Amino acid sequence: MLLASDATSPVFSWNLPADFQDMWSYLYMVNAFRAGLVVSVVCALVGWFMVLRRQTFAGHTLSVAAFPGAALATLAGFSLSLGYFGFCVAAALVIAALGRKGRDAGAEESAVTGTVQAFALACGFLFISLYKGLLEGPTALLFGDFLGITTGQVLLLAAVGMLVLAALAVIGRPLFFASVDPEVAAGRGVPVRLLSTLFLVLLGAATAEASQITGTLLVFALMVIPAATAQRLTARPAVSLALSVLLALGSCWAGLIAAYYQPYPLGFFVTGFAFAGYVLAHLLGWAREVVDRSRSAVQIGGTA
Repeated sequence: MLLASDATSPVFSWNLPADFQDMWSYLYMVNAFRAGLVVSVVCALVGWFMVLRRQTFAGHTLSVAAFPGAALATLAGFSLSLGYFGFCVAAALVIAALGRKGRDAGAEESAVTGTVQAFALACGFLFISLYKGLLEGPTALLFGDFLGITTGQVLLLAAVGMLVLAALAVIGRPLFFASVDPEVAAGRGVPVRLLSTLFLVLLGAATAEASQITGTLLVFALMVIPAATAQRLTARPAVSLALSVLLALGSCWAGLIAAYYQPYPLGFFVTGFAFAGYVLAHLLGWAREVVDRSRSAVQIGGTA
């Protein structure tokens, strides 16, 4: 969805105080930045555990589930947020309930996840085909839009975000243990199965939040890329978590600024900034490996 016509589009003047004052004179932009803050923090923290647990396929499926949820809400005329959260959490519970534990738990979860994804996608296309309004609504569901974010939605996102973060704080330590070594954690009495179910529900809620900013197709911009980038840069959990939050917030807010001045989808800018950080992290990693190899060669040559 375009911000405005080319004739009325705002122009970036490089006078940062004036530019931000102009941008934040609109309530929808203030709400967009507030929503971006909440969504970035929640998605960065939940996404960090998702990447650690190698459940990105489940996260992708839950983002697909957000599509029929929002499409049904648009078709039926009720709250989009209710559609997002309802379908995402329901899909998470289905994946958790139909999966099984044991050595083949990973394969079983992948099969269930793929089945849920296919059915959710089919439902989304059905609801879209039944939708008789303008195509801007479904397009915004897929690729993101910030013009319609209301104060009520921000409050709802903040309330859900606080609940997700509180739950993650309670289960964070045993969840980390179960993610790193589930067999040893189970042997020490950690409820691995219950933690997996609770985390999938939290992942569903976080996905529903992110979908309202980036759109359902580009939700991985905030769920995966910042966390993957942070874990690429450092192996220290606390530093990696903090870095993941900073990267997600920077990508989201930079994307909002770019989308305000350019008539292109918000999801593209958020994803583009996040991906640029990911590529830069890989380049830094490769450069570090080259330097380490050079130092090792010098040391070996010196001892010889």
